Amino acid sequence: MKKYNVAVVGATGAVGREMLSILEEREFPFDNLKLLASERSAGKKMTCKGKEYTVEATTPESFEGVDIALFSAGAGASKKFAPEAAKRGAVVVDNSSQWRMDPEVPLVVPEVNPEDIFKHKGIIANPNCSTIQMVAALKPIYDKVGIERIVVSTYQAVSGTGKAAIDELREQAKAILADEEVKSEVYPYQIAFNVLPHIDIFFDDGYTKEEIKMVNETKKIMGDDSIKVTATAARVPVVYGHAESLNIETKEKLTVSEAKELLDNAPGVSVVDKPEELAYPMQIDVENNDDVLVGRIREDNTIEKGLNLWIVANNLRKGAALNTIQIAERLVQG
Repeated sequence: MKKYNVAVVGATGAVGREMLSILEEREFPFDNLKLLASERSAGKKMTCKGKEYTVEATTPESFEGVDIALFSAGAGASKKFAPEAAKRGAVVVDNSSQWRMDPEVPLVVPEVNPEDIFKHKGIIANPNCSTIQMVAALKPIYDKVGIERIVVSTYQAVSGTGKAAIDELREQAKAILADEEVKSEVYPYQIAFNVLPHIDIFFDDGYTKEEIKMVNETKKIMGDDSIKVTATAARVPVVYGHAESLNIETKEKLTVSEAKELLDNAPGVSVVDKPEELAYPMQIDVENNDDVLVGRIREDNTIEKGLNLWIVANNLRKGAALNTIQIAERLVQG
């Protein structure tokens, strides 16, 4: 099997660490592995497949001889370095928001639009974590009966913000239980034992950037601008795993049993839906599960062609690192 020279940009971050873990787990065929990060992280030691690597500061020259560059270092780093990597012959799979809506850059979930991978011009974008799990679950339904409208509310874990947010949640929980002062630095308000209906910046129309991402990315991935999408994104005091409540209106009638059968056969999706046994997807179920879990599937009795679904997935893995590496796997498979 051919082996590839791989660079991981943002290797010391939460998603970067997951990338290394997944490269090892899935036995990705890399020959040389280069770990890149900011100058602040340069010199750190990290391990993959039993071998120790030294993290290097990212420069344009870092990408000489690299075949595939997996980016998860934020939009600023991607804007600066992804074109440099592509210019040197690497294919970039970027996990930031920088290139997602660029018309020249494919936005890919391998279970949904794998054919778009090969339309790249050196850069492929990985969608927002909350969009990935939603479209993975909706694709089989869309293909069967079409989708007119999507109303989604998200319940997103603090790990989506990074390690500092995880630490803040844990410290706040300890403080509250010890009846001590609660400090909020990462989020504008206390996140422990609370829900914040606010992710990313607000726009003039009252929607947040996270909500608009879901709207625009869904249309681009599905290749259908006619789908009506509206979103409300909230941050919840959970460490790993995003949950979503979906109400969809389909173009043709789909029964609950038909929906379950479609989802049961969909790649990367597992149905967990036995109300009589209190079986439904929960965020604690996806810490070590790479599937998108779907449950609470039921008809919306207020409209003729409506369904309600509850969707849960691991935001650091399927929502970021795993999806990125699945794209890379498709690339090398040709």
